Amino acid sequence: MLLLSLKPLKAVDRTEIYNAYISGRMDLWKKVIDRMNSIENKSDSFLLELVNYQYGYIGYCISYNKEKEAVKYLDLAGENIDFLEKQKFKLSSVYAYRSAFYGMRMELNPLLVPFYGLKSIRYARLALELDGNNYLAWLQNGYVKSNSPASAGGSKKEGLEFYIKAREIIEMDAAAMKENWNYLNVLTIIGQSYHTLGDYPASRDIFQHILRLEPLFTYVRDDLYPALLKEMKQ
Repeated sequence: MLLLSLKPLKAVDRTEIYNAYISGRMDLWKKVIDRMNSIENKSDSFLLELVNYQYGYIGYCISYNKEKEAVKYLDLAGENIDFLEKQKFKLSSVYAYRSAFYGMRMELNPLLVPFYGLKSIRYARLALELDGNNYLAWLQNGYVKSNSPASAGGSKKEGLEFYIKAREIIEMDAAAMKENWNYLNVLTIIGQSYHTLGDYPASRDIFQHILRLEPLFTYVRDDLYPALLKEMKQ
């Protein structure tokens, strides 16, 4: 009965996170992760799902200069990752998140780059070495490649190739595409990357594809897509 009761809970969490993502209601997103965090005796899979949602919320906090909130949830997510690593549970994903969290700490404090930069790169590579079919490992390597300076091997064009591979992996599983904020996030990153590289038609095609999949995705519908169309007209 306990196992059966956990399955609908996870489905509810995923749906609530998805709806919060497409509507931009991060206050609702926070409620979900706080509720999940309060549950005792979490399974490893449940904890890894929580880390994914914490990861998304931290990214939002950094984007909107909510530094104290970002640090708070980085610390919580870090504790969860430490536990999962000791359990040796899905280490490819664990290392991908560890790489991401090092990168987030560097965004919050550039003085940490000398301490965390190489660690972020190393864990991203290790994640991919452990599982070449892990979309998250490809995504994080794309982040590292796109955001590293050219002198350190960075390249936004090569980063885009990693993002495209992450998309291909998710799209191999129809169930993984349904009500999955991660899938829309990967598509959005690809669209933004094309935009940054000056390939406006490719960016437009991605944004149109996203809106066909999810017409209610406000960030693309109201911000990214209109801004791109305005630039294309100019």
